[in-house]
Amino acid sequence: MNKGPVFIVDDEDAVRESLVFMLESYGLALKDFASGPAFLESVDISEPGCIVLDSRMPEMRGQELQQILNDAQSPLSIIFLTGHGDVPMAVDALKDGAVDFFQKPVDGDRLVAAIEKALTHSFQRVGHVCVEKKYNSLTDREKEVLKEVLKGQTNQQMSKTLCVSLRTIEVHRANMMKKFDASNVADLVLRLSILIQQGKI
Repeated sequence: MNKGPVFIVDDEDAVRESLVFMLESYGLALKDFASGPAFLESVDISEPGCIVLDSRMPEMRGQELQQILNDAQSPLSIIFLTGHGDVPMAVDALKDGAVDFFQKPVDGDRLVAAIEKALTHSFQRVGHVCVEKKYNSLTDREKEVLKEVLKGQTNQQMSKTLCVSLRTIEVHRANMMKKFDASNVADLVLRLSILIQQGKI
């Protein structure tokens, strides 16, 4: 299992204590909070992890915390665990990016399986954001070279296509490969696969 942090956000002390007791037996790294504001004050939401989140809480509803995280493009994954859920609420939570939605009480094995899925998803999101940042750091010319590389063009062909010297192509190609820490074209394609699938390249 991914060993990323798991955060429990629930205003009921007994619920938090019960979840911590249950989930610690699975070897998870846990931190619990009694409210959304307390969570936001203490946690770096730019880092990966999983939140087991209650819906109805007095200071901040679970859906409000989810919206804050979405607006911040946080990689944290959310699992709702509530005693007051219904189908429309679950549908809305999942549409807004929640990984799963459970009603209390929940079976430990099912919850842990969902946490594993949520952590995997969270770490993948961090990787995707990192790749997109690297792509956005390319110069316009490096992006042009990248597109030609992905078409299978050789340096000589790119030189003619882009009307620049062979040496210029070599420099831009080397810089581009270095930014993605790619050793060859196959490695580059693998690192860029998510952006290619999303049609961003």
